[in-house]
Amino acid sequence: MMEQLGKFNKDLGRPLATAPADLTRTNADGKAVVPLTQEQKYLFDKNGWLLVPGVLTESEIEEIRDFCYRLKHDPETIPQHHRSTYGGPLEKLTDHPVVVAFGNEFLATPYLASDTCYGFRMEMSFLALRATTDEPPFTFHAHNGNGLWRMPGDCHQYSCLPGQAYSGLTRVVWELNPVEKDDGGTMFITGSHKAAYTAPEGAHTQDWEFWDTYSCPAGSVIMFTEAITHSGQPWQNPDTDRVAVFNAYNSVDKRWSLSKPPQALLDEMPPKRQTLFRDAYVKGNVTGTKFDMAL
Repeated sequence: MMEQLGKFNKDLGRPLATAPADLTRTNADGKAVVPLTQEQKYLFDKNGWLLVPGVLTESEIEEIRDFCYRLKHDPETIPQHHRSTYGGPLEKLTDHPVVVAFGNEFLATPYLASDTCYGFRMEMSFLALRATTDEPPFTFHAHNGNGLWRMPGDCHQYSCLPGQAYSGLTRVVWELNPVEKDDGGTMFITGSHKAAYTAPEGAHTQDWEFWDTYSCPAGSVIMFTEAITHSGQPWQNPDTDRVAVFNAYNSVDKRWSLSKPPQALLDEMPPKRQTLFRDAYVKGNVTGTKFDMAL
């Protein structure tokens, strides 16, 4: 009974019977989607962010990292419609099985999902290629937070009930080089997505003791709700660059930005992957199954 709390369809509080594990079970490449573990769900809900280390293989890392450098420094070597972080080998990151598993748990609408259609959508994507020689260096800029108490409207919200959580606008960061804690990865005030008070003045400074960050091997992925207070920071490691792809996701009924792959690239994608980029609305916005809000 606890797992059903709050999982209502739109009529008279009837419970939804669909669990996240019942949603889209393979990605567009036919790879199996393994549901999040209980520990992963608990840690993300508690902290507002989750690190999954070593997701990509060495060959995948090398191919994707090389594409990122070409995209930044030599884009003419890439076909025009692939000159973005939606293109080339980065396309497969958009619906990587780990991402789909997260989306099924924290973003998907059951009656807008099927085996041929994702129950969430993709918002935007960009590349962070940072070095100690950057001029000017990337600056610390604390933003967002208190998402549990926001009214719907700006997407930076977080909602939860026992056995269920919704992460709102969500960022997925792929780190393509190793990152140590002092290197300059993304920073978080852990738990601030649920904060009920205004942050103290110390939160506006990078050296405040309650800022957290991470270390991880290349090919790791970090997922965080945009409802958490977070910031980038200058890169500090002179021996290696930060090469990170930032993707963002949302529920099917909401849209934060107008970002989208070029139509020529979208047309080349498998049909299931194309559903990540469908328009933001609810009624009938699903393929592969009948639209039924009583699922």
